[in-house]
Amino acid sequence: MKILVDADGCPVKEIILKVAKTYRIELVMIKNICHELYDDYAKIITVDQGRDMADLVLINHVAQGDIVVTQDYGVAALALGKKAIAIHQNGWLYTDGNIDELLMKRHFNQEMRRKHKKYTKIPKRSKEDDLRFEAKLRELIVNML
Repeated sequence: MKILVDADGCPVKEIILKVAKTYRIELVMIKNICHELYDDYAKIITVDQGRDMADLVLINHVAQGDIVVTQDYGVAALALGKKAIAIHQNGWLYTDGNIDELLMKRHFNQEMRRKHKKYTKIPKRSKEDDLRFEAKLRELIVNML
């Protein structure tokens, strides 16, 4: 088991690093060249700045039983297809039971934005979001060990 992180724009990298170190789990963070990220514990993979480049590299490194941290529903769907566990940065799991609906909502919202009919405001991240994420990540790891 390893933890793979879609690290571009991920607000919980420090939490993931702390938890991975605690349980001595391999940690791989994938980012594009536009982001700075250094760490002695995690393996950092830097990719070119193309559309979905980091996503493709992440999915190519995923194996059954890995944990994938992403806010991208498409990446989560691909991870589930490889029998990995996918968790959102706010601490909820992507599952075979919710991924189709999430992908459909994403598609619908993209269409609405394209037509300038709907804009989505993302609420500001809270301390509770961080606590919920950390608790869920720890729970996942403990259940897998």
